Amino acid sequence: ETGLSSDPPMNWRLEALDRYTLVSNSDAHSPANLAREANLFHTDFSYPAISHALAHPETQELYGTLEFFPEEGKYHYDGHRNCGVCLSPEQTISLGGICPVCGKRLTVGVSHRVEELATQPLGRRAPYAKHFESITPLAQALVSCLGHSSNSLKIRNLQDVLAKEIGPELYILREAPLDQIKEKAGPLVAEGIRRLRAGEVLAQPGFDGAYGKIQLLGEEERACLQGQLSFFESAPSRP
Repeated sequence: ETGLSSDPPMNWRLEALDRYTLVSNSDAHSPANLAREANLFHTDFSYPAISHALAHPETQELYGTLEFFPEEGKYHYDGHRNCGVCLSPEQTISLGGICPVCGKRLTVGVSHRVEELATQPLGRRAPYAKHFESITPLAQALVSCLGHSSNSLKIRNLQDVLAKEIGPELYILREAPLDQIKEKAGPLVAEGIRRLRAGEVLAQPGFDGAYGKIQLLGEEERACLQGQLSFFESAPSRP
């Protein structure tokens, strides 16, 4: 299992994993987080069929996975949460593994461990590599697009509207026409979903037990886009 803090490209760097099927699962004890990671099967919905797909990576019975952006995981980078220190593996190595604030050993993350174990460079694909997509839960995407709090009533209400009028969360994130999203949720959300699908995100890596953040639209971008929209909406039409 790739887990929250790594993704298939990171695992493809370890040749020893080539014979295994990579899967990605969500925590069943957190209903709101179901399918934030998931597996995509092209097979019958039965235990024997799923088992066969997992045991035979050379087939396309397991089409691929839906993944967290690994930077969003709680242990992607190295660091000390209490010291506010977040470091890449290269930075940690240059410091000898010692926190520059408190002088104690740094908590090493998954990215660092991959660098230690990797036998291939980043960008290498495993022989039976599957399709994968990086996504973020719809509520987080809406927060990043609109700038509201994750506990905002506006976000919850908008989620309900989108579910009723467009469809399930994964369909909205992956497949729903952007024009339809724009009509129901506005241009900022449509642009944010477009960026999510294209992987055009700004990632702030998680470290030492603190989740990272995936940003689709920054505050200045939201203001700029809203200003542009207001200008065109208020511009007088030509005779």
